[in-house]
Amino acid sequence: MVVVVGANGGVSVGRRLVGELLRIQRGRRGLTQKEAGELLLVSESIFGAYERAERIPPIEFLKDADKGLDARGALIACIEITEKEKYPPTFLDWVRLERHARVISAYETMLIPGLLQTPAYTQTLYEARRPAYTEEEIDRHVTARLERQAVLTRDSPPYVGYVIEESVLERDLGGAEVLKEQLLHILECSRAMKQHLTVQVMPTRRHTHAGMHGPLQLMGTEEGRMLVYQEWHGGATVISKPEQVNDLFELFGILRAQALNPWESAELIEQKAGEL
Repeated sequence: MVVVVGANGGVSVGRRLVGELLRIQRGRRGLTQKEAGELLLVSESIFGAYERAERIPPIEFLKDADKGLDARGALIACIEITEKEKYPPTFLDWVRLERHARVISAYETMLIPGLLQTPAYTQTLYEARRPAYTEEEIDRHVTARLERQAVLTRDSPPYVGYVIEESVLERDLGGAEVLKEQLLHILECSRAMKQHLTVQVMPTRRHTHAGMHGPLQLMGTEEGRMLVYQEWHGGATVISKPEQVNDLFELFGILRAQALNPWESAELIEQKAGEL
């Protein structure tokens, strides 16, 4: 069996374990890779890549495979192991909390928020990264980011509120078609999820602006904790001290007040898309 060697030179234990379990359970069912792929609604090549430990399976695939291949919980038990390959340790904790969050908010200065990104936009972001990622690393990061979006459509979804700088709507990474698709996707999400999703645009021309210290990600957990995640070049941290968190949540409230309201924002996003 082919195993993947990680960036640190060690064997990717999570992928090797998942691949072995898929091979064993497929064999017990008497299925070819093509048949197993058809059963689980993926291509033969994708199933083969999971089995050979060349790619990290998404969470939903592991859940479907556990049921479809009668793994009796063995593949579901691998979810926690494979997640450690998808995210940096600090952000992994944030992602796990995010899945059950009551409130998710963010102020974005450079990019469309990850939960609203299209596959093409996400792909472009990771392809533009310097120093460059390998194709395998790009695929891993894109898959991990896109699978986080399931939180938006879960039962009892969180309330999600974003403030996005106007300049982000004009940054055509990947070309005009990628950006136009992305802007139209934001509008579609805003309309389809209007009960729990709010998108506001911060105009470039503002004589007063509370967000000069950079982007913020904020969360209210299911237990009622309030947390803030901040990134910078070379590091990131989760802030949990009540006095700091309260200040940053208040700051985000000021940003929302300074931004266009959701209806004005939608009109501007639609205008930007029409210009592409």
